[in-house]
Amino acid sequence: MDLNLVVLAGRLAAPPEIRQFESGSRLARYLVTVRSEEPNRRVDVVPVSLWDPDDALIDADPAPGTRVWVAGAVQRRFWSGDDGRRSRLEVVAEQVCLRDADSEEG
Repeated sequence: MDLNLVVLAGRLAAPPEIRQFESGSRLARYLVTVRSEEPNRRVDVVPVSLWDPDDALIDADPAPGTRVWVAGAVQRRFWSGDDGRRSRLEVVAEQVCLRDADSEEG
């Protein structure tokens, strides 16, 4: 059995980017920082995409540092650039939950 499930709890590294398409669909893109202590201390920045987010999530206009929880799946995106074919991993979110920036819960 295969399973592609990602759950992140971190903080926004930048304000979200919201795009509206002619079709009416919207795309919210987030950069989420996640700190790890083991085996070595580091901070990873994970790109997250959420299609057709709720109006409340867009109206929140969260600032960098806002705590965020994300649930979704990993996806590799491909595109062509001047230096050839490129790709990156991102999380395609099913759910994004913004938390109080000062909250230390969870």
